[in-house]
Amino acid sequence: MQTNAVASSQAAASSVGGQRLAESFDTFLVLLTTQMKNQDPLSPMDSGDFTQQIVQMTGVEQQLLTNDLLKQLVGTSGDGVADAVSLIGKQVRAATDEATLSGKSAEWVYRLDREAQSVKVEVLDDKGSIVHVQALENVAGGEHKINWDGKNILGAQLPDGGTYKLRITATDSAGATVGHSTFIDGVVRAVEQVDGQTYVTIGGSRALWQTISSIGLPPAATTPTTPSNNSDDETPALAA
Repeated sequence: MQTNAVASSQAAASSVGGQRLAESFDTFLVLLTTQMKNQDPLSPMDSGDFTQQIVQMTGVEQQLLTNDLLKQLVGTSGDGVADAVSLIGKQVRAATDEATLSGKSAEWVYRLDREAQSVKVEVLDDKGSIVHVQALENVAGGEHKINWDGKNILGAQLPDGGTYKLRITATDSAGATVGHSTFIDGVVRAVEQVDGQTYVTIGGSRALWQTISSIGLPPAATTPTTPSNNSDDETPALAA
């Protein structure tokens, strides 16, 4: 609260200073013009004095402009840009239910507070229309990954670039609601500001930097290995 009060006081002082400077500069120009019109032609006034005064007035104006710029930079840092930039290249998790379809794929992670007998997974477009539905049974509590292939209910492939929302409805054997949380995981690729809000690009998706709930090192590059012929070593891929 004290910081906000100080910032407001500084902003008010800067505004008043700029207004007074404008008024003083206009008055100075009027006086300068009047003096030049009424000076003695046989004994003109020293032009160096006028030049020095103009330089002084310009210097004060530039100082006020610099103060305004510094204030904007401080405000930008306060919005989290500096903190968000430090996340580039790091593995993060954002608490959001929105993901962008990229490379014909969109991924989410959802966490169930406890075991659920029934889980309905729905993907909605930006208009709130359901484009994908999936029903799961007897899902253990904890984290689970959803990988959507970008195809709608009719099987048509949707174009990349759209933002979609994951909606989870989970109930137990008694029909009671099971609590859950939804996240997206990935490496931060970029940072940008839109309408005063700071966003980070996580993989192909975008999220407010304030939604970041965990930060870690990026996944290490793995060295390719020769596939084993032993069928016991193969783990089947799980469909989302």
